[in-house]
Amino acid sequence: MKFLAITLIVHRPDPVTGVRKSTHDRFREVLDNAVLAEELGFDGFGVGERHERPFISSSPTVVLSHIAALTRRIRLFTAVTTLSLLDPVRAYEDYATLDHLSEGRLDLIIGKGNGAAQRELFQVTPEDQWDRNAESYEVFRKIWRQDKVTAKTRFRPELTDAEVWPRPYQRPIRVWHGSATSKESVDLAARYGDPLFSANVTHPIEPYAELIRHYRERWEHYGHDPARIAVGAGTAGLLVTPTSQEALKIYRPVFESTLAFQKQFGLPVVFETVEDFVERSSALIGSPQQVIDKVRRYHEQFGHTVLHLHADAGGLTDTQHRDSLELFQGQVAPVLRRDIPDPPFPWGPVREEPVHA
Repeated sequence: MKFLAITLIVHRPDPVTGVRKSTHDRFREVLDNAVLAEELGFDGFGVGERHERPFISSSPTVVLSHIAALTRRIRLFTAVTTLSLLDPVRAYEDYATLDHLSEGRLDLIIGKGNGAAQRELFQVTPEDQWDRNAESYEVFRKIWRQDKVTAKTRFRPELTDAEVWPRPYQRPIRVWHGSATSKESVDLAARYGDPLFSANVTHPIEPYAELIRHYRERWEHYGHDPARIAVGAGTAGLLVTPTSQEALKIYRPVFESTLAFQKQFGLPVVFETVEDFVERSSALIGSPQQVIDKVRRYHEQFGHTVLHLHADAGGLTDTQHRDSLELFQGQVAPVLRRDIPDPPFPWGPVREEPVHA
């Protein structure tokens, strides 16, 4: 099993202290967390893309390029690239450049994105967002594979023998499809034989397990080899401590503050108590053995081989957060790496086709 640390670069007051860092300091924190993730042995670091409050992750290529310069080994992920909002030509140019600068350490997780404010910002409607996502991915995929591209499109000017530079480092880049609640993204991943990444953060396990089962069914429907399936899954929180009692005590004020925030802004509340959150959500909160058991339980339903964890402290102190990550890597990850297989492809640059100058 492989492990990613991921941030959406949320920029709001700390759930416990109420202090909000400056924009500059928040970006600095993301860079420090990426360096820490490589230092602790994580396999990947992901940066989200959002174009509305309370996020400041509108330029993931810029952030990931800086992280690429600060690190040497860790793979770099987008989480997610909102292709429904983007011109696929411009997105390709940015990500192909980043891929060269990182020596082929880039993986993409794509998705339509969500949120009314960013849809309005880019003039995308609920009715056309899925069509935009599928079209953008088809064009993006062609550009990565073909030196000259012709494409009839609805949502951007058509392409006729178009050349887009720079030509890529990875041929082709690996693209995961982010899935939260809809079968459209699942079907798109299965159609192209691409890996799936389940958000797995808001609800109990059942709806996510159902979508992953649908993905496996559609994968076979499109004629792909079941042995080549790769699934990743997210988590709703992380706190690993020597005992479960200590974890509950530390995490309770974090949960209660987040719950109050949800209620204040009319957001749906799924878990009313921290005990219920720890038991039924995907959050990994507890002793090392409790965390191991929970990941195994989810793996029985998902069959996932990649897991993402929160890169941010999210209400914990910096010391608590680092201690938790160190305990995860020291006592949890080795067991899961031994018991759960890796994805069915090398964890490195994809170089299946020749690179053109």
